[in-house]
Amino acid sequence: MIDQKKHMQDLVQQLNEAAAVYYQGKDEIMSNYDYDRLYDELAALEKETGIILAGSPTRRVGYEVLSELPKETHAAPMLSLDKTKSVDALASWLEGQTGLLSWKMDGLTIVLTYENGTLQKAVTRGNGQVGEVITNNARTFTNIPLSVPYHGQMILRGEAVISYSEFRKINETLPEEEQYKNPRNLCSGSVRQLNNEITAKRNVSFFAFALVQAEGVDFHNSQEEKFLFLREQGFDVVEYQRVTSETLPAAIRSFADKIPQNDFPSDGLVLLMDDIAYGEGLGMTAKFPRNAMAFKWADETADTTLLEIEWSASRTGLINPVAIFEPVELEGTTVSRASVHNISIVHQLELGIGDTIQVYKANMIIPQIADNLTRSGKLTIPDTCPVCGHPAVIHHENDAEVLFCENPECLAKKIKSLTLFVSRDAMNIDGLSEATIEKFLSKGMLHELADLYHLSDYRETIIEMDGFGERSYEKLITALENSRQTTLAKFIYSLGISNIGLSNAKMICNALGNDLEHIRHATVEELTAIDGVGDVIARSFADYFASPEHNKTVDDLLQEITLETVQTDSQAQDLSGLVFVITGSLEHFENRSALKETIENAGGKVTGSVTQKTSYLINNDIASTSSKNKKAKELGVPIITEEQAMEQFGLS
Repeated sequence: MIDQKKHMQDLVQQLNEAAAVYYQGKDEIMSNYDYDRLYDELAALEKETGIILAGSPTRRVGYEVLSELPKETHAAPMLSLDKTKSVDALASWLEGQTGLLSWKMDGLTIVLTYENGTLQKAVTRGNGQVGEVITNNARTFTNIPLSVPYHGQMILRGEAVISYSEFRKINETLPEEEQYKNPRNLCSGSVRQLNNEITAKRNVSFFAFALVQAEGVDFHNSQEEKFLFLREQGFDVVEYQRVTSETLPAAIRSFADKIPQNDFPSDGLVLLMDDIAYGEGLGMTAKFPRNAMAFKWADETADTTLLEIEWSASRTGLINPVAIFEPVELEGTTVSRASVHNISIVHQLELGIGDTIQVYKANMIIPQIADNLTRSGKLTIPDTCPVCGHPAVIHHENDAEVLFCENPECLAKKIKSLTLFVSRDAMNIDGLSEATIEKFLSKGMLHELADLYHLSDYRETIIEMDGFGERSYEKLITALENSRQTTLAKFIYSLGISNIGLSNAKMICNALGNDLEHIRHATVEELTAIDGVGDVIARSFADYFASPEHNKTVDDLLQEITLETVQTDSQAQDLSGLVFVITGSLEHFENRSALKETIENAGGKVTGSVTQKTSYLINNDIASTSSKNKKAKELGVPIITEEQAMEQFGLS
């Protein structure tokens, strides 16, 4: 059953990835034949096992927007667990019994109810008495079975969590003031959305940790049998080990050793009596059940010396203090920096360079300053931004003092512009993610776009950065050098001019003879005379080049890059006014992007979807029953092969 479930998960992932690529009009990664074959295989496994996983293409969950989440009172109060940080105390509590030691996941507890083999209800823990009904949201979790082989009433509890990698990925897409502080907060916000389409995009996972009820099933007085039963129903069960008082210390150490590599958040362990009757016989207090105990990690602390405060400018204007200290060993790794968060905490800790500070890892993961043993209070708060040099002032936000850059043109506030500049369709500088750019900004390496081409001045600093090394550095420098030669259209697009996409940039460059001086001095009237350029685009373009600061940016970049001469295909017809859609695999062109560029260089336009404005759909499989072919036939849009397009329009 476990192998079958793993295979089903792989099939769901493959099919959903293929469908997503197909419907977004990108390169197809799977033929229709293979898709149908894998779909049929998944459907057969679902019938055989009685398990239907969340996200299965055989069961599309409809999106729903609610005005508010309904409330529901739990049948029995959901109590917290008593806790200890002492291994000896935990071993003594076990008193010769066998226990199940598992992760204490750091997310949001959810109660699921199944009837007749189908998920009927999902409710959050809430305050332990009353929770919120999130059934349709739960149906979008990555791994909750929508159907199970057991057909009696089944109630179970588990933790909804978001992985650290997903947490970082989502935060990178958000402005700093909207970013979540930790995966638990993100999970809570995601699970309790009124629009479950948002929940679906957050990749929430569910780990079962308690079976409350399953009518008519004999579990032979063993909690482990309940875990095994839940696995048979298709659930991911929280990882656990069978332990006794004697084996408990070693088991705790083995869990601790896994924490640095874990991608999911946890805030300790749970020890549960395996003997159901014995555990229930212990009863409960007003606050805690007595058949389980939580184990919290005792924070390991170390004393070290504060070397400096690094002031990190962000896209919102906030300038965040980061403590740099003499490296120390904590929880098996070396740490040398910790966020101080804001000016208020700087004052509370009375920080000064050279102070002896005490540091620890919150939940054994995130370095923090626990205390300042010296409290010299000698730290000077800067009055200028480390990126742009403009004034920095202290603001009061949410009862805390924060340092803020006042310059609206500060490069740190233009992280999206930087990210666009290095993207594939722009300057194509591989190895510069948004997070990496922010790190370079925080270390004062970037003050304007042209500074990207001088990152080699910071070789040693970059090599020592987290996630970098000699090899990554060399790849980055190679990508930067390769990007120094580019087309005028890609250069114009890379500047991030409002409303100017790559297609518009090509259109304007072609119409104005690929003459940069003509382009940067073009009037609104000249631009609107270009077919496909409206008043909004024309004004955005002209306004950009009316700015002396923007022209300085362009001039500085031109000192670093070389613009290629665009070779117009003399055989190609003028395709102005024609709109093409390209789908399927190609034989003569390297890829769709190459064909798209050829069409655009000849004055044509390429879009991603077939509409009434489409002139031709290019598809080598004219007989295909794909959605694009169907749409083209419905609208009377001619479908031609790649070879026919080359012959008809002189493309090569």
